[in-house]
Amino acid sequence: MTKTIVTLAGDGIGPEIMAAGLEVLEAVAKKNNFDYTTVAKPFGGAGIDVAGHPLPEDTLEAAKTADAILLAAIGSPKYDNAPVRPEQGLLAIRKELNLFANIRPVKIFDALKHLSPLKPERIEGVDFVVVRELTGGIYFGEHILEDEKARDINDYSADEIRRIMHKAFKLAQMRGKKVTSIDKQNVLATSKLWRNVAEEVATEYPDVTLEHQLVDSAAMIMITNPARFDVVVTENLFGDILSDESSVLPGTLGVMPSASHSEGGPSLYEPIHGSAPDIAGQGIANPISMILSVAMMLRESFGEIAGAEMIENAVDKTLNQGILTRDIGGQTSTADMTAAIISNL
Repeated sequence: MTKTIVTLAGDGIGPEIMAAGLEVLEAVAKKNNFDYTTVAKPFGGAGIDVAGHPLPEDTLEAAKTADAILLAAIGSPKYDNAPVRPEQGLLAIRKELNLFANIRPVKIFDALKHLSPLKPERIEGVDFVVVRELTGGIYFGEHILEDEKARDINDYSADEIRRIMHKAFKLAQMRGKKVTSIDKQNVLATSKLWRNVAEEVATEYPDVTLEHQLVDSAAMIMITNPARFDVVVTENLFGDILSDESSVLPGTLGVMPSASHSEGGPSLYEPIHGSAPDIAGQGIANPISMILSVAMMLRESFGEIAGAEMIENAVDKTLNQGILTRDIGGQTSTADMTAAIISNL
């Protein structure tokens, strides 16, 4: 059965890296007989340009009926003082598709170890995933601002916690079978509920080990001993901070993909970096984050494990050959990097 993939190239370097990701997808699909079709739609600044909104109605409807969504990048200085900004489209699509689980893999490539701010021995063997609850918590609670006082309400239901926990435990079953649940249970009521639900869900996954970590000590461990983590699961605010902290470990955002999952609808896959308008159109953008987002899509939306591994191994081999774009110390163009990865599939 043909799978439908909606592509949102967006702004800046978005169209360039999307083209690279789709080239790699086409090459893998031919080798593995993966049957798919793509539907390109405007999003972000591109959506504002054609429809006056970063998430045009036509784009949203296509996304809702897709089997998966690929997003490249959004944002442009052109809209800095505009009444509607491209980033509003991202918040809108997360809400409309109920993308409650944000998944960020953190893996160190041998060829790029020297770029990490940590000593080589600290990052040896680092390969973990941050699972962030994306639609609940303090960001979505009531916000009250007065002249001399302010209040932000942090709300979580057991059901919201339960579904993100199931996502984390299922992911751990495919990896190292260990979940680290991060909270602030010694202070916060929401964290006490978080820990109770984590313990409850853990009983359904006897093959997975659960450990608890307070968020402040977890932040330290992520720098001093990041290799001890396998799957890290946490609430929205803590996840926002820790996923950004973890993103510096590989030394570049240019190799980091991500996924956002709903309960029953399509998932969205995207690089974690921005649209880099300063280098747009020059053919020098690093396409690896986008290409690895394609690999995540193949694995997590379509069960195409072989195709995903082919891409990941090809990226690793290409980097080990010293083929590097400018952001990671080389001179390879976007097109030549893409071609090298395809030749290494």
